[in-house]
Amino acid sequence: MRGEVVLSLLVLCFLASDVVRKGQAIWLTVPTATTKCVSEEIQNNVVVLGDYVVISDDPSHPIPTISAKVTSPYGNNLHHKENATHGQFAFTTHEAGNYLVCFWVDGSKPGGGDVSVNLDWRTGIAAKDWESVAKKEKIEGVELELRKLEGAVEAIHENLLYLKGREAEMRTVSEKTNARVAWFSTMSLGVCIAVSALQLWHLKRFFHKKKLI
Repeated sequence: MRGEVVLSLLVLCFLASDVVRKGQAIWLTVPTATTKCVSEEIQNNVVVLGDYVVISDDPSHPIPTISAKVTSPYGNNLHHKENATHGQFAFTTHEAGNYLVCFWVDGSKPGGGDVSVNLDWRTGIAAKDWESVAKKEKIEGVELELRKLEGAVEAIHENLLYLKGREAEMRTVSEKTNARVAWFSTMSLGVCIAVSALQLWHLKRFFHKKKLI
């Protein structure tokens, strides 16, 4: 029993530390004639931080500039920057859903070819400034790590509640869809029976007029 408790605590600590470190360092190749986008599903009231920088593939040419745009699930503009070689964005989500980050090249790249962009995207507990927290609360070492784990456990709990809510919404939608399908099937069956009865009545009347029956 004690061994199971210890194992559970180790698993929880592993998951929590993974959440603390969680961030998306993404290497993007942006074609000169198209737009490259990255999306992530984020729940409501979550802090999001992002840094992006253009990586020069050829030092003999000037660094190409790009435009960056971040939009919310409802299409609200959260960040827009043009003619940039680097930039950053920070916001707190007010809508749950897919948040979109898009990049495109301004004009044409000197020398041609695609443009490489490095995007560091952090959300939730990974976006928290732990140095400021340590200075404000005057904690360090093991106490700071425990504080990080506490925040990570809270983030996991909130994420589980969010997933539970989404599951309930999907179940409700599924039940409504099944009810509509059943109603449509019943209506279709009723229409088929009515049409068949009408055809029989019409044929019987026709044969009576022709004195065939």
